[in-house]
Amino acid sequence: MSIEILDCTLRDGAYICNSNFGTVAIKGIIRKCQDAGIDVIECGWLKNSEHIQGSSFFHRPSDLESYLKKDRAQAVYVVMIDWDRYDLDLLPVCDGKSIDAIRVVFPHEHFKEGIAVGRQIMQKGYKVFYQAANTLAYENDELKELAEEINKVRPVSLSIVDTFGAMDEEDLDRIVEILDGCLNPQIKLGFHSHNNQQLSFALSKYFIQRLKDKDRDVIVDASLCGMGRGAGNTTTELLVSYVNRKCGGHYDLDAVMDAIDTYMCYFQEKYTWGYSIPYFIAGLYECHVNNIAYLTKNHRTNAHDMRNIIKSLSPAQRRKYDYDVLEKAYIENQDRVVDDDICMDYLREELRNKRVLLIAPGISSTTKCTEIMEFIKKENPVVIAVNALNPIYEFDFLFLINNIRYDYAKNAYPEQFYNTKRIILSSIKTTAGEGEYIINFNRVVKNGWEHFDNAVIDALRLLDLLKIREVYLTGFDGFKHKYNESYGDIMLPTLNPDNKWDELNEEIKSIYADFVKHKRKEMQIHFLTTSLFECDENKN
Repeated sequence: MSIEILDCTLRDGAYICNSNFGTVAIKGIIRKCQDAGIDVIECGWLKNSEHIQGSSFFHRPSDLESYLKKDRAQAVYVVMIDWDRYDLDLLPVCDGKSIDAIRVVFPHEHFKEGIAVGRQIMQKGYKVFYQAANTLAYENDELKELAEEINKVRPVSLSIVDTFGAMDEEDLDRIVEILDGCLNPQIKLGFHSHNNQQLSFALSKYFIQRLKDKDRDVIVDASLCGMGRGAGNTTTELLVSYVNRKCGGHYDLDAVMDAIDTYMCYFQEKYTWGYSIPYFIAGLYECHVNNIAYLTKNHRTNAHDMRNIIKSLSPAQRRKYDYDVLEKAYIENQDRVVDDDICMDYLREELRNKRVLLIAPGISSTTKCTEIMEFIKKENPVVIAVNALNPIYEFDFLFLINNIRYDYAKNAYPEQFYNTKRIILSSIKTTAGEGEYIINFNRVVKNGWEHFDNAVIDALRLLDLLKIREVYLTGFDGFKHKYNESYGDIMLPTLNPDNKWDELNEEIKSIYADFVKHKRKEMQIHFLTTSLFECDENKN
């Protein structure tokens, strides 16, 4: 058995930076991988659109010529195509001036069509590497059929792909046992893993050890720093070190380190990838990462709810991404219907003819506490904490809209938490504890924005339903670029994981303006501290 390493940084990493690596980085990563002795260098994708300089999306193989070293030594240059997303009429006959091979990726239900695409590519003189996406979905008989069809074409390799990062050793054992037994011995067996369950490197090692006493050659995919969509991949640096130490490899680890120092630090600072709880959930349920990204981006969904939402989908729905289906599942998860009439009547009576002060967690609620305390002493309003407690104040109520802030308040300030009456949306719980009043989620939310469940505006909607006439706001400041400059409590859990603060500010401004436009005319809102969201109606 011989072991080859395939570096897929410029291809799988393209998901992270939308392929915009830049000319210098593309050339440099290819050069350093080649200097390191990496066997197969995946330079990017072939796409139907024209190539833009500095992108790892290419239109035709000739687009790569300016990026590649003239002396390629033993390195094999490859690109990938999605089996049904590239027009093969664009592909010229191989002239040996750029790429050597094309990797064809195909889904489980279309493996025969994907193999047929590879056959056409081979007729144009290119070598072909096949990628069987979501190999875990293949039943044993299907794996045998896949091997039989691959044998008819005789490509360079067939790779097992752990698309959702859901495999464990037993899964890999089953797949390797069948494919190794059925594939032509001259066809290399590959492995491409994802790190959803922190198993990517471990499974790559296991794959190598599983085949070490076989005659078959293997190819293992990796990327610098694990750069890749979602949870990322096996890291090239770890794999190179392991193969050198344990498998007689002779890769130049210093060249790999140089590639990371010179080209990867920028991407690590600007973008995020790698293991995370949301992508663990994707691996746990064999779920397409786009579903996770949607829930994270559009609803800032916490891990508890995300798991339940994904779990509620069928296996087929999880493996694809239908945002209408996902949105419905999200709403169903949040809208745990309760009979809240008694709670509404209680709150209506408690707040009748009273001024209400909402104290949001913005930093002004702490820096302006003297002025706020003077207002409370003078006006004697009902004081409601919005989605966070502040030990400076005594609150009449705590209004909570998500599990993360509920748990944080309970654990960070337990005495204050239990001594304060709590108004809780049904998205958190449906059975009230002592001192808790549960309100249906759908009473106070309004769709139409990505992050439609803002706590302050949800509180305002509730107060509008309760026919409150005078509302005062503080701590509804708007977000700074640095998280710890936005809140009075710097440990308060963030609900904006992508850190796009400017975009979030604009969205909240839009939601608040919509609320002001549609609220009851009798309801007056006053800002005690400066806010990015204050609109003209309030200023007048």
